[in-house]
Formats: sequence, C-alpha cells, structure tokens
Amino acid sequence: MKTARFPLYPLPLLFACMLLASAKLEAQLSFASAIDLALRNSPRVKMAEADAAKATAVLSESRVVFIPVLNAGSGLGYSYGFPVGQPTLYNVTSQSLVFDLAQKKYIDAARMGLEAANLALADARQAVAEDAARTCVVLDHDVQRLEALKQEQGFAAHLVEIVRLRMDAGQDNRMELTKSRLALAQITLARLHEDTDIAFQRTHLANLTGLPSEGLSIVPGSIPLPPSPKTVSDSEYVPAIHAAYVNARSKFQVAFGDARKLYRPRVGFNFQYDRYATFNNYQDYYKPGSFRTDNFTVGTVVDLPIFQLQLRAKAKESLADALHAQSDADRLKLDFLEGRVKTINSLAELTARSEIAALEREIAEQQLQALRIQLNEGSGNSGAPPSPKDEQNALIQERQKYLDLLDADRQLREAQISALRLTGQLEEWLKNADR
Repeated sequence: MKTARFPLYPLPLLFACMLLASAKLEAQLSFASAIDLALRNSPRVKMAEADAAKATAVLSESRVVFIPVLNAGSGLGYSYGFPVGQPTLYNVTSQSLVFDLAQKKYIDAARMGLEAANLALADARQAVAEDAARTCVVLDHDVQRLEALKQEQGFAAHLVEIVRLRMDAGQDNRMELTKSRLALAQITLARLHEDTDIAFQRTHLANLTGLPSEGLSIVPGSIPLPPSPKTVSDSEYVPAIHAAYVNARSKFQVAFGDARKLYRPRVGFNFQYDRYATFNNYQDYYKPGSFRTDNFTVGTVVDLPIFQLQLRAKAKESLADALHAQSDADRLKLDFLEGRVKTINSLAELTARSEIAALEREIAEQQLQALRIQLNEGSGNSGAPPSPKDEQNALIQERQKYLDLLDADRQLREAQISALRLTGQLEEWLKNADR
C-alpha cells in the first residue's frame, strides 16, 4: 500500500496561503519587507547581477590564455592513389600563450571591468531601494490623504444641506448654495484624483515587490523617520560615479593594450601529436623506412607585427572610446554634485514649509475648538452667534490644513530619502529600519 507524500512547507507560508484562499484581504506590507522584496524581485538588480557575472567570466577568459588548451581529433577516411593529406587516425594538439605585453593590459582592463560591474550592481540596488522607499512614503501619504478627503467630503456635503435649508428659510441666497456645491465638487475631484494616484502607486509597488496590487498598503507606523544627511566632501560619490570612472580606466587599459601590439613580439607554445594509419597504404608512397606511425611536433611560435595599419587604427579607436568614457564620467560627476547640493539645500526650505503647515493646522484646530465652545455655550459678543454653517466651514478648513500638512511632510520625506542616497547613508538607514 502506497502512502501519499505531501511537501512540507513552513507554517507561516501555509497560514498565508490559507488567508489568501479564504478571503480577499487588504495586503499590508511593512516598510522593511517592501524594500527586501523589491531588491529580490527587481529586473534592474537582476540585470546588474548578470553584468557582474559576465564581467567575472571576461576576467577569467583573459587570464586562461596562458593555460594550455588540449584538443583531440581525427582525420580517418578512405583514400585511393597518392596521399593528398596526412593519414591521421587521431591527433592531439595543445596550444597556449607564453608572452604578450598587450594581454597584461587586457587582464587589467577585465579586472577593472569587474570592479565597475560590482559598483554598478551596488548602485542598482540603491536605486531600487530608494524607489521602493519613496513609493512606500507616497502610498502611505495617499492613503492618509484619501481618508482625510473622505471626511472633508462628508463635511462639504453636510454644508450643502445646511445652506439649502438656510436658503429655504431666507437666511442665505442661491450664490452661497452654488459656492458650497462648488466646494463639494472640488473635494470630490480631489478624491477621484487621489484614488487614481493610489491605484498607480499600488501598481508600482506591486511591480517592485512581485505582490498583487489589489489592496496593497503599508503597515501604518512602519516607515521610520529619515535622519538628517551628514556633511560630505566633493570627493565622496555614489557607486554610479565610481563605476563610470573605473569603466573609463578599463577602456584606457584596452587602448594601451591595443597600442602595444605593434612592434612587440607575441610568443606562443604549440604541441601536436599524430597517429598515422597504415591500412590505406600510405607507407607505399614514402621513402622506405621513413614512414612513422607516431609523430609529434613541439615548439614555439613568435609573431612580430611590423607593418599593420589595422592595428594603428584599432589603437586610435580604443583611445577615443576611453577619452569619451572619461569625459562622460566627468559629466556624471558634475551633474551629481549639482543635484546633491540642490537636494540638500532644499531640505531646510521643505522643513520650514512642513513646520508652517503644522502651525496652520494647529491654528485651524484651535479655531474649530473655539467655535464649538461658542456653539455650546453661546456667544458672549454683541455680534451674531456662530451657526452650524460656520462649524462645517471650520471643519472643512481644518481638514484642508491637514491635507496641506500631509503634502508638505511627503515632499520633505522624499527629499530626505534622496539626500540619504546622495550622501551614502541610505543603506545604513534601511538596515536600521529593518531592525
């Protein structure tokens, strides 16, 4: 009797599968998990890893030319009449490079190419991590903003009903009703725009993490506050800038190698063994006693290029490529330094805007609280007492100031995350966030 065997899965995975199969639940993802999944799933990171693996293979390929290669073959076949080739049953050949000044430069170029590929991989990981972090911040902001817009929309709808009743009672005119309806329509439009932006951010985060986009959100409070960027010198760059300069040095090594091919010897080693056949009567056409079934050749091959215009042109082409790469690296460095200065300098302005938005929201809350006190206790002023219409306007104003605060905070956080990457602090912050 055969017993059924089932694969063993970790309990957390089984539990997650049961939840997904039982009901459609909102998928809440922590900030640290989103970053980790993005780095594992990103095609950009996978492409950079493939480039690094290719650079490793290129370095190995440039080195093994000094290791002898071994080949075996056969020229066995029927022949008639005078032999037109070697009567080889089988042959073994071995070849290797012994001395070449240009090859040393090619090996150095491949080593630098591997270093550039690893730096590009590090930069790709940082770029994906920054993208995922900013997406989490924006999605968390949009969810909070949508909730505030729902509340503001409710207040605006209530205001329309209040104004309609006041107009029926002769206390307001039709213009006030139109203004209240316009405010409600504007809030409704803002909510529709927020729904669209949330759908886009969920789709983008799903593409980054490989998770379904439906109901995807960030666990509230899981996003840590970014630290203040440290002061860095102009000689500190992100891995992409280092990779550009290392790539330029690699191209210069290739150009040096191409330039050293002319007027410089290239020495190789060669060995060949042939086993000749006797059943084709090859020996009948050789001098008696001179035919040998076992034959081998061993020696060196020296190649000295003296006049080859193609090598000169190739060296000039490689040098031009190297100069282009060097200038491109300089351009990237200048753009990077300008962008870093602009981003870091903008933090002070964004911080001030966030503080102003927080104070304005606080004032709106205080005004709302004072208005409610007047509604509950009556106005002590000689003027007209506040009405429910004034309360709804104050509620809408408070929600609007809260939305302004959310927007200012989002802009500040995005700029802080970008500044962390530009100053080399992003990885450290993400590690702390994981802990």
